[in-house]
Amino acid sequence: MPHIQLLSPRLANQIAAGEVVERPASVVKELVENALDASASRVDIEVEQGGVKLIRVRDDGSGIDESDLPLALSRHATSKILTLDDLEAVGTLGFRGEALASISSVSRLSLTSRTEHQEAAARVEVEGRDMDARISPAAHPVGTTVEVRDLFFNTPARRKFMRTEKTEFNHVEECIRRQALSRFDAGFTLRHNQRVVQSLRPAESAVDKERRIGSLCGQQFVDNAVIIDAEATGLRLWGWVALPTFSRSQSDLQYFFVNGRVIRDKLVGHAVRQAYRDVLYNNRHPAFVLYLDVDPATVDVNVHPTKHEVRFRDGRLVHDFIFRTLHRALADVRPDDQLRGAAAQSFGREPAMPSAGSPAPALAGYGAQPSPVSEQASAQGGFGHSAPLPRQQEWKASDQMGFYQSLNEGGGVAPAPGGYTPQPMSITPPQDSADEPPLGYAIAQLHGVYILAQSRAGMIVVDMHAAHERITYERMKRALVEQDLKSQPLLVPLSLAVSQKEAALAETHGEELQQLGLQIERIGPETLAVRQMPALLRGADTEQLVRDVLADLIEHGQSDRVEAVTHELLGTMACHGSVRANRQLTIPEMNSLLRDMEATERSGQCNHGRPTWTLVTLSELDKLFLRGR
Repeated sequence: MPHIQLLSPRLANQIAAGEVVERPASVVKELVENALDASASRVDIEVEQGGVKLIRVRDDGSGIDESDLPLALSRHATSKILTLDDLEAVGTLGFRGEALASISSVSRLSLTSRTEHQEAAARVEVEGRDMDARISPAAHPVGTTVEVRDLFFNTPARRKFMRTEKTEFNHVEECIRRQALSRFDAGFTLRHNQRVVQSLRPAESAVDKERRIGSLCGQQFVDNAVIIDAEATGLRLWGWVALPTFSRSQSDLQYFFVNGRVIRDKLVGHAVRQAYRDVLYNNRHPAFVLYLDVDPATVDVNVHPTKHEVRFRDGRLVHDFIFRTLHRALADVRPDDQLRGAAAQSFGREPAMPSAGSPAPALAGYGAQPSPVSEQASAQGGFGHSAPLPRQQEWKASDQMGFYQSLNEGGGVAPAPGGYTPQPMSITPPQDSADEPPLGYAIAQLHGVYILAQSRAGMIVVDMHAAHERITYERMKRALVEQDLKSQPLLVPLSLAVSQKEAALAETHGEELQQLGLQIERIGPETLAVRQMPALLRGADTEQLVRDVLADLIEHGQSDRVEAVTHELLGTMACHGSVRANRQLTIPEMNSLLRDMEATERSGQCNHGRPTWTLVTLSELDKLFLRGR
């Protein structure tokens, strides 16, 4: 066994560089974060050959004093923390003091800086071979410029892992995109091979922030996003979340910031996926730009050298806050919110952003099944008078099969009260009505599948089965919540062989499992007995369900597995009980469905995440027929 020896500073820095400096984008990230920590209002980034030949970052921040320049390139030297208390409440992006030392060990680095108290600037230069800092006078305004040349020139093995120039620059561009999203108060300029790629001015107002979001994430994201801003228990979550219809095939448009630091955290990802679970199509990913503001003392950022991971002191509180905020925001979106932007464009106005705080119509009582004849469609076929409608029998979980079978006898909507059956009729929708419903008025049915509605915004096409499916599903969910989840004892208790950790977890979380309708007892060091199951899930795979619940408790400290399986069953029931294709609906029935959609949560998507309606604006119709040309 060789004797233990201290590593040389150069070798120690190169080991650290293996964690911190993965590629040119990593260098750009560290240098831009240092600039932002120095209160820079303008950051200029210039790269050549994807960052391999040159990376230059210039800022107008506070600068570095000449006497501190040699120390700035030393390992574990920083001005951002001094004591353990500072480390436990880090408020800056950088704090380790490893970045500049690591970068200088694998490149030719020069740093020029000047503070407002200095008459002249100074430059320090270091090459990876000898690591000796050379200081000389220089000309420079207040601020700092860092030049990194010939990255990995002294570590050929690392350079072999570099990708093409285009790929490396794409990573650099993504890095700048994240930094620009995290700091609206700073301006950014990115140049590649002497060509300006990105130029962003500081964004102070809400309009400027939306403009920056549009330039970095695409205007279509802004047009299809909901603005949220919620605060509770010392936490604040704000930003933009895309509507479920604006989903992605991959998770390339997901940005989450904690106190201005971009992170990718499993806890956050789980909370977001859970919020979108009811409305997202299979294998699709949501898009969002979200900001979480918390007390720095309640989050540990000293988890990984890249600082992409954090650890929350109360992870469950953060998870629940994110989930409930997003879940409520998506549920509050109504057709009038989604139509606002399209209608504004149709009339030549600037589109308004839908907001989670927008007033929404009150939900229909879930204990009663509304009549298909809406308040706009009376028994005489008019749109302004309606008779009071009788309350139908309350939905019960025990009558689940009969519920959706009797809901639409014959595959259609139940007849109107009093034995009157509306007959097909032609109705001319009111013109320029100030109180026109968001989805307008039905005018026809297409192929027994789609409802055609007319509004001032244009033509609205509704998939009647998908829309009715969501309405029925939401009513069943609410009825189930109001009646609580009933448990049913198993005739023969199910014995499960588990690990000691899982057995101990089931024992300590007995009350929480009981709330889920599961009664689980520990009958041995590695054995569990399942004695009760939710009555609604009596046909489910009990063993797999329990194992999934325990896995969720281990991973996230809680489980929504029972709720997910229950909702999946309710979704199937709603699908089977909704109006079918080729069922001829009358105009009042179609209008009733439109009014129910306007009052139902998440009515823009069916239970499977598919859209329930779409709008063809007047301007789009004019383009089709070349009107006005």
